[in-house]
Amino acid sequence: MPLRAGKIFGLYRVGHAVGRYGGAMKVHEVFGIKPSISELSYIDRGSLDKEFRKLVDRQQTHIAIRGASKAGKSWLRQRVLDDPIIVQCRLSYTTLDIYRDALARLDISIELENTTTNSFKGVASASGEAGWKLLAKVTGSAEISGEHQLERRAISVGKDAGDLDFIASLVRLSGRTLVIEDFHYLPTEEQRKFAFDLKTLWDYKTFVVVVGVWISENMLITLNPDLSDRIEEIAVTWQPSELKQVFAKGCLNLGLRPSDAVSEELASISYESVGLLQKLALRLIDDELDISESAPDGEEIRIDSLSAAHDAAMHVAEQLNQLYQAFAKRVCDGIRTRKNATGIYAHAMAAIMAADDTALASGLSAKEIHAFAHEKQPRIQLGNLKLALSKFPELQVDQDGRGLVLAYDALDEKISVVDRQLLLYRKFATIKWPWEELIEEVSKEQSAFE
Repeated sequence: MPLRAGKIFGLYRVGHAVGRYGGAMKVHEVFGIKPSISELSYIDRGSLDKEFRKLVDRQQTHIAIRGASKAGKSWLRQRVLDDPIIVQCRLSYTTLDIYRDALARLDISIELENTTTNSFKGVASASGEAGWKLLAKVTGSAEISGEHQLERRAISVGKDAGDLDFIASLVRLSGRTLVIEDFHYLPTEEQRKFAFDLKTLWDYKTFVVVVGVWISENMLITLNPDLSDRIEEIAVTWQPSELKQVFAKGCLNLGLRPSDAVSEELASISYESVGLLQKLALRLIDDELDISESAPDGEEIRIDSLSAAHDAAMHVAEQLNQLYQAFAKRVCDGIRTRKNATGIYAHAMAAIMAADDTALASGLSAKEIHAFAHEKQPRIQLGNLKLALSKFPELQVDQDGRGLVLAYDALDEKISVVDRQLLLYRKFATIKWPWEELIEEVSKEQSAFE
């Protein structure tokens, strides 16, 4: 096992950790962000796995899973659901896009023929045998010589109970669970529409799992009170003590013994994000300490270097530099293309980025942002500020409708950080945000605060 020259570790007797292919276990097998679950450093925080599985098995309610970015929502879903229908939302998505994507996962397509203000008309078709069988079951088509013959029929998509019955039947007969990921990307009005559709889907015994980032409890019930008793919400949050358990479990499997100081520091700078902890742990052990695999049989390696933990955090922050500078550029470019309220946007961003970690994590109210901005520029009015904040998501995302860093909850009138890595970046990177320069540039315009 390679160890960086000059590093000294204490050695203690422990069992030998074996990798999946035999021999010593690699650190990257235990820690790091990856699409599949790392069982070697996974803990069932607060028995959420059991709670989620129980709700899924009951098949009586929809389920909402909320939590910050990289909080472990996807791993929770993977541990419980087998082959779900997954729809990834984008900023520009509508409820129609959700249903069209869901059916596409079932090899069924909806081709629009014409649209009006109140309806969509289209044709359903299938691209595979599984899709044809589902359509045949729902529409009652005959089976001839082992092949399903289905007449292409016009249907009205996603606008009334009858149409939703058609879609619900396809999902239900597939035997798979529909999962809506990144629900927070949907515009507020589309969230509201889908919340009302959830009531109808519940009537059709088609239960959906909705996953996203939002601050207020039972947000979907707030959007549609009829969902009361028809949806259960699971909050995926992490306390520092629980993040320490993740780190401790992974280290134990590698034959490593971290000091309390190192464990506490990693948990603290992970900002309640288990994904960020995984990233920091891999960087600390594999890169900063140059420990690439588990301790030799009968030995234990002690990790007690706080400076190495800080170096790991600084390197992770440097890796995030391009991401957040691109975020800043998209916001600034978006502001520059607007004729009105550019001064409000710039002052709001300055206020948000000046807020402390706790405020950004729990939600910074529009009134708090206004108080900060109004002191700098008395022309900024609260009503105009709220309107500007509601436009923030479209300023942040990239051309694919992804990359949200800050989210605005119109119900609670609060801005919160969606990507907790931003907090680590602010702490360890040398940051030069363009807000002050932009404020000076746009404040000269007559319409800057209208």
